Amino acid sequence: MKAPIITKASGLQVPFDVNKLRQSLHQSNADQDTINEVLTEVQKQFCHGMSTQKIYQIAFGLLKKKPKPFAAKYKLRRAIMELGPSGFPFERYVAEILKHQGYSVKLGEILKGHCVNHEIDIIAEKENQYLMIECKFHNQISYTCNVKIPLYIKARFQDLEQNEDNNSLPPKKMIQGWLITNTKFSSDAIKYGLCAGLQLVGWDYPRNNSLSAQVDAAGLYPLTCLTSLTQNEKQLLLDKKIVLCRELQNNPSLISNTSMSESRKKHILDEVNFLSKTYQP
Repeated sequence: MKAPIITKASGLQVPFDVNKLRQSLHQSNADQDTINEVLTEVQKQFCHGMSTQKIYQIAFGLLKKKPKPFAAKYKLRRAIMELGPSGFPFERYVAEILKHQGYSVKLGEILKGHCVNHEIDIIAEKENQYLMIECKFHNQISYTCNVKIPLYIKARFQDLEQNEDNNSLPPKKMIQGWLITNTKFSSDAIKYGLCAGLQLVGWDYPRNNSLSAQVDAAGLYPLTCLTSLTQNEKQLLLDKKIVLCRELQNNPSLISNTSMSESRKKHILDEVNFLSKTYQP
């Protein structure tokens, strides 16, 4: 018997792997009864060629009805995509992850290259490391970061390195160029990064140090995970340069100054606290 077929966001049709869905539900900290309920409902509604988006909607809809906010963690990838439409909140989000790892960070620094000046999204320093990081944010799950992007970014870093009078680059530190994206890399992009010495971090790459792995390791979930906030409320917080659920946990007054009812504020903070409890360093 042939495996049922699903359609990915890219349009590619592949066999449905129920274990991948089970694993993503497990990562949301859903209990076994909830996982079984979701799997049963997906199988009940399944039809040949069903989109991964539809499967996500079924699972997310069921999780959102549960007393415990499993849905907040389940939607992590899409929540990061909600940090747009500009890339600035994503840059701040990546900077927070780096700070958690012990780096000191600067955003939007202008450095002088051999030919032209360059604005670097993030400069991160720790001990003998000096990282020049470009962030590429995309709000479509089907987008793949192709080889043109690391080619372009490597050329910028080379221009900076070729400036012999560049006093802004530390002489005694190991300088590395990085590209971090919230989407996936094409195989050629990965091949080029390995060959050219450009460090790539994508949603699922490299396997043990991908963006998703780093988020889980740090427990730094974006406030866009929260199902208890409206899109407008999320955007108002992002406009204030607030990107983390943890910021609301550490400073509840960030939502106390709004016209929300006390019961809604409690519901939001309960969801934030649940996400915090799922973090296991």
